[in-house]
Amino acid sequence: MKISIIGLGSVGSAVATAVKNTGLAREIVLFDRDGIRARAAAEDLGHASAFSYDVKITAVNNYRAIRGSEIVIIAAGANQKPGETRTDLLNKNAAVINDIVPRVMANVDAKKIKLIIVTNPLDVMVMLAQKISKLPAARVIGTGTMLDSARLRAILSRQLSVSTQSIDAYVLGEHGDSSMINWSSACIGAVALNDFCRQTKISLPATTRRTIEHRVHNAAYEIIQGRGATWDGIAAAVADLVRCIINDEHKILTVSVVDGAGDKALAMSLPRIVGENGVIATLNPKMDAAESTALRRSGKIIRKNFDSIA
Repeated sequence: MKISIIGLGSVGSAVATAVKNTGLAREIVLFDRDGIRARAAAEDLGHASAFSYDVKITAVNNYRAIRGSEIVIIAAGANQKPGETRTDLLNKNAAVINDIVPRVMANVDAKKIKLIIVTNPLDVMVMLAQKISKLPAARVIGTGTMLDSARLRAILSRQLSVSTQSIDAYVLGEHGDSSMINWSSACIGAVALNDFCRQTKISLPATTRRTIEHRVHNAAYEIIQGRGATWDGIAAAVADLVRCIINDEHKILTVSVVDGAGDKALAMSLPRIVGENGVIATLNPKMDAAESTALRRSGKIIRKNFDSIA
């Protein structure tokens, strides 16, 4: 499969490495307006191929070279700086998406293409990309809260002394400050979280849960403060999404796609079944009243931000 990646900053470059390391791409096209940066990234990644998968890697600064791609990953745009929120990037990155998406669509097969959106604020950019591209909503997919959910599982893994692979727990809503943890549906193995805690005599009171929520919400800010940007986690999430599409895995991922139409259109993260044609179905997990309220509030924030640029 031919995959193109638009934007080769720290995130785009990490995404390119993670996607190459799946071994599922026949060809990867690296696009950046800075041709020198694109060529350097392709050269470096090409050298790494000697130690893993032999993939054709092409550096370009024109959109014609993405023709034949079945997946285009948009990672271009301004990144968060220390002290900034994802929403602070709204107008700058809306301009980026408005520029990129028409150029992409002019060079791909609209009947086959899947767009993966990484640019923040993620949910708003998904809505904008879907509106501009006029693609079916199922094929304009944001990574959503995949990374937020991974952070939650990592924290719970340490708290509960159990593998992350045995934890089903999700962060839903906005990929941003209004996201919420769906505690009511969290399971460890086949056991509900509260029952697991009783059986293992592990305490997870409300105060601890609030601390976990704080750590999940602030993980990106802490990483940006110490490292300047986050890239490894989101790159792994993109690679997992790509793998799920190429292998038609029907895996449940908390990706963001547009539901509804017109004034009711909204993109936010819910558990969704993903396969070769994009999102196949959306699931509605069990929630208590407070969680339902938090999810609705998150949706209203996303829609308000989208309306400010639409």
